[in-house]
Amino acid sequence: MSAGASALAAPSERRQPGRRLATRLRELAFTRSRRRALTSYVVFIAVWQLGATSQQWLGHALPVLSALPPPTAVLTTWGHLVLDSGYWHSWLASLVRVAGGFAAAVVVGVPFGLTMAMSRGFRGLAFPVFELLRPVPPLAWVPAAIIFWPTQELSIDFVIFLGAFYTIVLNVLGGAETMDPRLVQVARSMGASRWNIFRRLVFRAVLPSILVGMDVSIGITWEVVVAAEMISGGGASGSSSGGGLGFFIWSSYVGGSYPQIVVGMISIGLAGYLSSAALRRLANRFLPWLEARS
Repeated sequence: MSAGASALAAPSERRQPGRRLATRLRELAFTRSRRRALTSYVVFIAVWQLGATSQQWLGHALPVLSALPPPTAVLTTWGHLVLDSGYWHSWLASLVRVAGGFAAAVVVGVPFGLTMAMSRGFRGLAFPVFELLRPVPPLAWVPAAIIFWPTQELSIDFVIFLGAFYTIVLNVLGGAETMDPRLVQVARSMGASRWNIFRRLVFRAVLPSILVGMDVSIGITWEVVVAAEMISGGGASGSSSGGGLGFFIWSSYVGGSYPQIVVGMISIGLAGYLSSAALRRLANRFLPWLEARS
């Protein structure tokens, strides 16, 4: 290749990574699923806007929808709140509580469920009490948690823990029950130890169910933390600027700021969505075979 051809080829090669990145971004932005998602968002917001302003363009108010603040008012309020540090303190307070309660539920729930799956004697002792307490809603524990725990923060964390704990344990048990018992019998007949059976068979078979339970329970924790913050008065801070998103919604209701209520609701939805997406991405990173199988 001549020097002139090399000089012409070099810029083209340098531009290739940029072209590939642009092509990849276009593919991500315009896939069929993303187009459908974008369409659903646009339709939802349009129906919301038309319903909230129905008195103006229709002459009479539509039921339910007309009581909502329009998206334009919510967006304006949100724009002001983004510049308010108290709004982000509420995000941080709820995020820390959810992370703490969820982590505790995983650390306790997974070994507890696996122990019940591996030991019939332990399951016979623990499962009846577990089934007795499981139907009690986590929010029913809020008054008792406030009384028995030394701080309101610990009481909120405990309620969040309960919201995730039962779901994780049930998924562990469900995953263990779907495992073919003949695999365990074959492993025992070949002289495998109890630890090897657990590590190589039981845990790997139950791992997808554990991840499903974690994915479901992370959404439940956001439902529980909002109600717990409302009931407990925002925990130790006791102010809308640091009491969490649940107390942010409650203080907005008391103050009559209905657009702020919707902002808080959307913020909770975003927080739950981002938490679940991050959890799934982490699982796919360390367990790529699950992503390929789905």
